[in-house]
Parts: sequence; structure tokens; C-alpha cells
Amino acid sequence: MPLNAAYVTLLTKVSYIVGTLVLDYGLKETQSKYPLVVMVTPDLPQEGRDILKKRGIPIREIQSLQPEEGTHSLAAADERFRDTWTKLRAFELEEFNRVVLLDSDMIVKENMDDLMEVTLPPGGIAAAHVCACNPRKIPHYPADWIPENCAFTAVSGPMEPSPTPCDQPRPYGQLNSGTVVLEPSLELAKNLYHFLATDERVPTWSFPDQDLLTAFFHGKWTALPWYYNALRTLRTIHAPMWDDKVARCVHYILADKPWQVKLADSKEFEVVNSWWRAQYDKMSEKLRVEDVDGWNIVSATVAS
Repeated sequence: MPLNAAYVTLLTKVSYIVGTLVLDYGLKETQSKYPLVVMVTPDLPQEGRDILKKRGIPIREIQSLQPEEGTHSLAAADERFRDTWTKLRAFELEEFNRVVLLDSDMIVKENMDDLMEVTLPPGGIAAAHVCACNPRKIPHYPADWIPENCAFTAVSGPMEPSPTPCDQPRPYGQLNSGTVVLEPSLELAKNLYHFLATDERVPTWSFPDQDLLTAFFHGKWTALPWYYNALRTLRTIHAPMWDDKVARCVHYILADKPWQVKLADSKEFEVVNSWWRAQYDKMSEKLRVEDVDGWNIVSATVAS
């Protein structure tokens, strides 16, 4: 067992703090042995820091990470990805010898501390594949993101392993950065940042940190099973693979986050969004009593 390990997430704006609090709730509710550590940038207002501190959530102050100005742009619909490069600051956290990097739009349904024991390739990481089906037919997504090229199409049951990362078809070699298992190293972080500053492919990337990790760790990442990063779209797109009871960590991908949409308006995501709402309700029971000011800030970000 690693001597010192943590789950880590990034928070840059108050509008996502409710996601962070629910993520922390799920880890504690499933009796994780490891803390959730939140990386925060100068953009996060003090009120956000205060809410985290009152919940006993450790904070690490970091600086924003961006590519060279003018080298990368995002589609208007993907502005939420602007800060995600900064997630890579997790590689600097050498106080830990193992980190599981999580997005804050996730819930933990079952204990997943076994990720702290996953064998990593030398100098590499572990992550789950992308889903390359593009069910909403988003026009600026890669042209080869079609169901027949999706790694999950090859998975016929919930406990069947994911395909080994490879280049043919190309999406088989692409990871989703919602859950990333890594070993922090300042030297590795330095090399990663240099890659971001110099690689000629940066302007072509649709998914900032995700495409960077895929390119930098080409041939050096191990595929995790889908259920450690259970993209909510998989429940319907890859129904033969999905099992509600097997999904350990559900990832609320796409722009309409479960706290931004009323449950009655969740449409195809009503069931998975109800899981997030249930954890939010439980988390809120203590928050509204123990931190009234924090509750007022957090609840204002949730559609009701």
C-alpha cells in the first residue's frame, strides 16, 4: 500500500464547488482511506476556499497552466475546458507517491481505493478510454469518433476488460482524463509542460488536458475498466457493458451538469442524474446546518 496517497481534483470557480463537495461526500461515504485534496487557483474567490476549509477538505494553492497565448482555441460550446490544462499541476504534488486525479463532475458510488495499487507503466499513467461514439453529433468532434471506432464497442459485458490502448483505430489509443492514476514527479511535470509549449499538435486538440495526456503518454498508459470513469452516456450507448451496480465512479460529461439542470428536465440522463442529486441532498443536510453562509453560496448554483 502506498505510504502517502490522495485523490486530487481541481477547482477554479465557485460554480463548480458543489461538484467538489459531492465528490468529497462520496469518497467519505464509501469509506476511502485517502483524502480528497483540492487544487485551487488564484481565480477562486476566498469564499470558495472558506467553504472547503469548513468541510475539512485540504487545499493546495497552484497557478493556472495554459499553452502559449494564441496557440490554442476552443469552440464556444467548450469554454468549460479552458481551465482543464491546470489539472496537470497534480504531477507536481510530490508530497504524495500516488495520486488519483478526478474531475469534480463525478460521484463515487463504491470504494475504489484499489486504484492506489494499480501497476503503472514506467513513467506512465492509468486511465479509461474515451467514448468515441459522439451521440450528440457535435460537429467539431474528431471525424473518426464513430461507434465502430469506439473501444467500448468491443466490450460485451460489465466485467470484461477494456482493449489494450493501440493506434488502430485511433480512438483506441485515446484516454478520458476524468480519472487518471499517476505518480507525481517534478521532472515529469517539467517535461509535460515543455511538451505543451512545443508540440506542433497543440492547436489541433479539441480536449485540452485529455489530448495532451494521450499524446505525451503514447504507449505509456494502461487502460482502466470503464467503471472507474463511468461516463454517463455509456449507460445507453453501451448498454451491454453497463451495470448500475458495477459503476464505481460516474462521470457527468457534457455541458449540462446535473446541478445545472432540474431533475425533471434531465431527459435521457434522469436516472444517473438522480444519483448525483441523492448524494447532493445527503451532503447538504450537514452543510446547511454547519455552514449557513456556505450553504447559501452553494445552493445558489443548483437548479431547483
